[in-house]
Amino acid sequence: QVQLVESGGGLVQAGGSLRLSCAASGNIFKIATMGWYRQAPGKQRELVAMITSGGNTLYADSVKGRFTISRDNAKNAVYLQMNNLKPEDTSVYYCNLHWVGVPDYWGQGTQVTVSS
Repeated sequence: QVQLVESGGGLVQAGGSLRLSCAASGNIFKIATMGWYRQAPGKQRELVAMITSGGNTLYADSVKGRFTISRDNAKNAVYLQMNNLKPEDTSVYYCNLHWVGVPDYWGQGTQVTVSS
């Protein structure tokens, strides 16, 4: 069984930074692809960034150059460093674990609010 717990959200002014963390339990973290998604009110959940077990990364165009995803397999953790935040980044951010053959796992979400 996998559990994902996010932390690090909060209120920040435009141009500021936040670092989200996701702690994972279970034995498949090291071989899984980890991702960060976000969902704003009235909108669909969207991919923000993902990182494979080998360290390859993928970013949404809207966050390229501002956000950085990283993972620490020794700590079963994945991070999202968010710089130069914009009001449109305001969302609930979710941690995701994906591995072929099992259903995706999701965290409970952490709120990020960027004021203008």
